[in-house]
Amino acid sequence: MANQSLVKMKNISMDFPGVKALDNVDFELRAGEVHVLLGENGAGKSTLMKILCGVHKKQTGTIEFKDQEVEIKDVHHAQNLGISIIYQELNLIPHLTVAENIFIGRQPMHKGMVNWSKMYEDAAKILEALNVDINPRAKIVDLGIAQQQMVEVAKATSVNADVLIMDEPTSALTEKEIKELFRTVHTLKKKGVGIIYISHRLEEIKEVGDRATVLRDGKFIKTIEFKDGVVDLDNIIKLMVGRDLLHKFPKKDTTIGEEIFRVENISTKGFLKGCSFNVKSGEILGVSGLMGAGRTELMRAITGADKRESGDVFIRGEKVEIKNFGDAVKHRIAYLSEDRKGQGLVLVFDVKQNITLANLDNLKKGGRLNLQKEKTDARELVEALSIKTPSIKQKVKFLSGGNQQKVVVAKWLYTQCDVLMFDEPTRGIDVGAKLEIYKLMLDLARNGKAIIMISSELPEILGMSDRIVVMHEGKVAGELSIGEADQVKILYLATGGK
Repeated sequence: MANQSLVKMKNISMDFPGVKALDNVDFELRAGEVHVLLGENGAGKSTLMKILCGVHKKQTGTIEFKDQEVEIKDVHHAQNLGISIIYQELNLIPHLTVAENIFIGRQPMHKGMVNWSKMYEDAAKILEALNVDINPRAKIVDLGIAQQQMVEVAKATSVNADVLIMDEPTSALTEKEIKELFRTVHTLKKKGVGIIYISHRLEEIKEVGDRATVLRDGKFIKTIEFKDGVVDLDNIIKLMVGRDLLHKFPKKDTTIGEEIFRVENISTKGFLKGCSFNVKSGEILGVSGLMGAGRTELMRAITGADKRESGDVFIRGEKVEIKNFGDAVKHRIAYLSEDRKGQGLVLVFDVKQNITLANLDNLKKGGRLNLQKEKTDARELVEALSIKTPSIKQKVKFLSGGNQQKVVVAKWLYTQCDVLMFDEPTRGIDVGAKLEIYKLMLDLARNGKAIIMISSELPEILGMSDRIVVMHEGKVAGELSIGEADQVKILYLATGGK
């Protein structure tokens, strides 16, 4: 059973407007294996999986499921076959309960009515099997991102699927939750479930992978068998990007100048407590801490997105009033949210519109928008940031994650901000695009900008920061120079000195 073929996809091709997403791609999944699907953003991974689970219809090629050729008509057809997916973007209904989300569309019925007690009982069993401590009666809106991700896992495993697709399942999970997820993955493997695992965290491959298939620019490159847990990550990276990446982080050669930005005693009701830090011209300040430590909340309070009870903001030594996001932009402070799709971009707008959206005043001429200037300015930023797009009129929803992130950066560069807060700037972005984002941040620092970078990845914090602030339970637990910082010291502060 372990070597039984569950899925065979042959010569799969798919076009989107101006983009060849897949070009004659082959892929095979066996029962009881974790097959890792690798490639840069835009390589075609998610498109291939959306074809398998019925979201997109392939244009050429064949799909075999358990040695029978099938035409997967839609999502329900895929689910009926036994194919389930956990998307990178959470697919839950916020105002329904955990149990309602797990069983949506297939609630247990009794005499034509929903059997609520059975539904909650069954949901509790599924969550218990995953070792997840979440109340099945809790509403999704009241859960954190990590808990919502675990509900997605519960929802996907509840259908007793033969094939489970996991698209970036650990991107919002803590180390403890990741271990629980991996335990669940190994349990499912023993039951003969075939798991397709998409992740940009290459170190996870060693933990869960049996084989890996690499895609690049919509083409199949190679399938690799892992023997005895030996994984050559350097070779995998080379296959993914088509070149050697000798340095994961660019060389820092910036000149750190005078203080540009300072906050003192930022507090919010019931959470943030007296947070203070400063950033200088040409400096990258890393902000570290465990999930829920208050890193994002601190940036939102500073920029007026969340109300603060107390605290002051200073630009070049002068106190400024920031009551809302418009005030922040007026004082040349930009916050690049970790949720680029929900808060950073308007997905149905094109590249040009997204870039100029935050500074339309720059385009006004005689009470009208200067559309020619908009095109010229957008093209200059697309070229400067090497944004891969067929044109500035392409809708951003069709761009890869890395290029969407660059559009967000371009938008804030267009506002000519001096202080840029990057919240998880490389989350869900492949290794090649990460390096481009790092170089971009370094270029900004070279030009005298003050950069604040929130990251959950310690190698990223250590590789990019000039100085590191560590948060714990709504407080600044400590500060480390890059010369003295290491993972142990950061984690010591992040756990409250435990």
